[in-house]
Amino acid sequence: MRGRVIGWVVAVVVVVVLATLVPVPGLEQLRSWAGQLGPWFAPAFFAAYAVVTVVPVPRSTFTYSAAVLFPPAVAIPWSLVSTGIAAALAFELVRRLGHERTAALRADPRIAKVDARLQRRGWLSVGSLRLVPVVPFSVVNYAAALTSIRRRQFLPATVIGSAPGTVAAIMLGNSLTAGEGTAALWATAGFAAVGLVGMALDARMPVTRAP
Repeated sequence: MRGRVIGWVVAVVVVVVLATLVPVPGLEQLRSWAGQLGPWFAPAFFAAYAVVTVVPVPRSTFTYSAAVLFPPAVAIPWSLVSTGIAAALAFELVRRLGHERTAALRADPRIAKVDARLQRRGWLSVGSLRLVPVVPFSVVNYAAALTSIRRRQFLPATVIGSAPGTVAAIMLGNSLTAGEGTAALWATAGFAAVGLVGMALDARMPVTRAP
């Protein structure tokens, strides 16, 4: 079991290092592509958003870029669609490759207790984590896939939990172009506080037994 855990840690480190070496285009480059692609730029941008953020590339990079490049009516719903697709792809990939291989690790009584909580009430844990902006998007995807959380809990919790922060980030990016953004900053902080409260409540709430 120890060898498997070390192997997975090494694999994660390699993926993170490779992801950091991938150049992310800046706004000037994106604007240039927008001029070249015309009406095809928006579908291409959000398709890249969904695919690239499967690996440990910060989702916020794409979210703030969307805020500057598109009006909120376009940026908000399509950012959430891309977020859901990226989370689903990452979850399925890691679930298929790593879930069975980490079964021995989940058998540890301390981890088994946490795993049972996620299996029965994972939506609250995932939704709360999504509200906290400092928690990396990709890390939650990978970690959740290695637990026994159900797919039908993970994806809705991801989209719903990501929605407030995504809206705040896009409104912040949009308002900063006009020299304002205080309200969006306070909203982001407020959503993070709600997420931390949700995590605390989840830790205290009893877990009902499976039927």
